[in-house]
Amino acid sequence: MNQTSPLPVSPTSAIEADRNEDYRPQIHFSPNEKWMNDPNGMFYLDGEYHLFFQHNPDASVWGPMHWGHAVSKDLVHWEERPIALYPDEQGTIFSGSAVVDWNNSSGLGSDNNPPIVALYTYHNAEMEKQGRIDYQTQALAYSLDKGQTWQKYTGNPVIENPGIKDFRDPKVMWHEPTQKWVMALAQKDHIGFYSSDNLIDWSLESTFGEEIGSHGGVWECPELLLMPVEGTNESRYVLLVSISPGGPNGGSATQYFVGDFDGKTFVLDADWETELAPTVAKFPTGKVFDDFENGVNQWRAEGSAFSSAPTNGGHTNQPPPTGYTGVSLINSFADEDRATGSLTSQLFTITEKFINFRIGGGHHPDKVGIQLIVDGEVVKSETGLNRETLHHASWDVSEWMGEPALLRIIDKEAGSWGHTYIDDIVFANEPAENRLEPAIWLDHGTDNYAGVTFFNTPNSNESRHVFMGWMSNWLYANEVPTNKWRSAMTLPRALKLLNTPKGLRVQSQLVEELDSLVEATEQATSLAPGETISLSSLDSSGRMSALRYSFKVDAELASPVLVGFENDQGEFVDIEIDHKRSVVSLDRSQSGKVGFNEQFSSVQEGTLTTINTQYSVSIVIDRSSLELFIDDGTTVMTSLIFPASVYDTMSVKTDSQPLKQVSVERLGSIWSAK
Repeated sequence: MNQTSPLPVSPTSAIEADRNEDYRPQIHFSPNEKWMNDPNGMFYLDGEYHLFFQHNPDASVWGPMHWGHAVSKDLVHWEERPIALYPDEQGTIFSGSAVVDWNNSSGLGSDNNPPIVALYTYHNAEMEKQGRIDYQTQALAYSLDKGQTWQKYTGNPVIENPGIKDFRDPKVMWHEPTQKWVMALAQKDHIGFYSSDNLIDWSLESTFGEEIGSHGGVWECPELLLMPVEGTNESRYVLLVSISPGGPNGGSATQYFVGDFDGKTFVLDADWETELAPTVAKFPTGKVFDDFENGVNQWRAEGSAFSSAPTNGGHTNQPPPTGYTGVSLINSFADEDRATGSLTSQLFTITEKFINFRIGGGHHPDKVGIQLIVDGEVVKSETGLNRETLHHASWDVSEWMGEPALLRIIDKEAGSWGHTYIDDIVFANEPAENRLEPAIWLDHGTDNYAGVTFFNTPNSNESRHVFMGWMSNWLYANEVPTNKWRSAMTLPRALKLLNTPKGLRVQSQLVEELDSLVEATEQATSLAPGETISLSSLDSSGRMSALRYSFKVDAELASPVLVGFENDQGEFVDIEIDHKRSVVSLDRSQSGKVGFNEQFSSVQEGTLTTINTQYSVSIVIDRSSLELFIDDGTTVMTSLIFPASVYDTMSVKTDSQPLKQVSVERLGSIWSAK
């Protein structure tokens, strides 16, 4: 039997235009206008949560970075404040963190008025254009009015670049046993740990990650957290590391590691060391089509990107590539990465099952990389991973055996990472394999990236690790169909560390403050296959707002959970939870607008982790996002969607097990109350 308990309808006669455009999230933070990406500098002080964020105030695409600023008293309603940090002669303002220097260790404030100290990355675009690799440094700013205004430290930078191209995103914590500040800093493909007594003078203590974890992209936005293991007297350190590309469903994602930290060195737990042990790469021998050691005589060049091919290493003013063999390779970094063009091979006959090669450079599908052309059609293509190191790639071409074909190396991109590296094209009977690098993911969906937690002082009344992430993916972040603004943050989540059948895992629970938005509920004791439950998304102010669906699952039943979320326009998302195979999948191919990027509609899959035989499932659906929490967030998937209207109906598929304790709640807009 269904039961409805709505709140009284507001007498509002008109819907406010502010933050009410198509696809505008109604319960997630998004900037009033223009571009936003990574959350930065988050801290909690005197009852207020301060969120800073990467912001381009001049356009709705990525550009010169500033720190935007917003404040909340409840993690739900946000007030946007003036821009906090502007670019200057040292560069634009990339990601970083902020801490409350409660004991005035920096000397930048006083005992009665301790400063807020921000550590951030300067990105010097002019130095980058010159081909230098030391264009990112770490700098400091401080505030004496609780984060409202900021003064940049006159001695910036506080950490010079040691010669690392990707050297950024300082995240600072207080390490109580050593009475020091500790910084986790992204350094290309690993993390550097630094310590300081005063937040100004920093010493490198150690590095972590060169030989463990996923390296499918550049490491970014790290954070080191000391977390209690739920239900025990033990604690562990958790290291968050975002990478892009290289995520489990393509593009951006966040992996994490569990271990111990003594103030100097992070040591991975033994179980994790075993679970994350990499495998050895393999590049089979075969018929060498071209290794480019004797020129490019069998290739036809167009444009200027390959006019000097092959290249002995790097071009002038270029970070040198690695991972190729011999002396020469194809390298399109001509005219300081501005040149475009192509190399087309002579016609050949496919005689082996696999075409293997090494590839590096930019990640621009169909713009940068290599293509296989059969009968005038591109049947295979490969691009880089935004890395200067070449990796192995392999195409199964068995279906075209005996057919004539061409290879074309392309560079159609003149912007950032607009170059490709190709070497050792070999025809073989078995595929090349990269080093397999297992990873544990914080969120298995495509759209939770660069997230970090709010800094709390040791005596704070906020003891949770409250996390927020950027709700997008670099595969398509600049292309999503919004205009006035782009991007939102995830809903805030409390991170916990718990024992599961698969070992220690981080759980992401929605903060309870979200419950304050509930204004209407529809309930059912159970839903059988073929049944549905619905609730209007129009809130008490007349806005189309978010819905939260919840139900219980019996993990001892053999059948999976198969549910769909749909609207009156025929748009839908399907979710499958298969606890027997430990797999959860999300299909947004019919979710609404998907054609702005060819990779957007791919089905997402994640590894299911649960700790109970009967567990809860919660799905929060806003105007342009879906967040799935299984077993109180032990498994999470976050996904952007762009439907014409909010999915106001959940259906149970024919082959699904029945659902128990079903409810759908309407969550009133955070923007409607003035």
